[in-house]
Parts: sequence; structure tokens; C-alpha cells
Amino acid sequence: MGSALNRATVDQRRQAADVLDDLTTVLALAGVKLPSVDVDWEHGRRTGCYLIGLGCARPSELLRVVDLLRKGLRYERLTRDG
Repeated sequence: MGSALNRATVDQRRQAADVLDDLTTVLALAGVKLPSVDVDWEHGRRTGCYLIGLGCARPSELLRVVDLLRKGLRYERLTRDG
């Protein structure tokens, strides 16, 4: 990676790493482990856009993620609508 691109994407790299850490921490608290979740560092080095790849997971793990998202959405609606 050229030094100009390296300097220009420092915030994006930090954000990608932070988001990945937050995601895996929250999922671990819920008892979910997505074995293939990772930052696509190579794509970021080539394009300057860092993506989080969720990878492959067992359906039972994803059902737990879907359940958590539904519960979070319900809670958000309840607190927003009062």
C-alpha cells in the first residue's frame, strides 16, 4: 500500500477493526460465534474501502442472530413510540 493511501485510510482501517471487535463482543455476550467473520483487509488495501465479511455460519448461529435483531428492533420501536 502506498503511503498516501495508507495515510488516507487510517480512519477507515481503525473503524473496521473497532466495528469487528464490537460485533464479536456483542455476539459473544449473546453466546454466538460466527467463525468466519473478519475484515477484508486485502479489498481495503486495493480499494481504500474496508469491508466486514460475515462469512459462513451454521444456521443455528444465524437463527440466534436473527432472534437478537428482532428483539432489538422491538425494543427500539417500544422506546421510540413510547
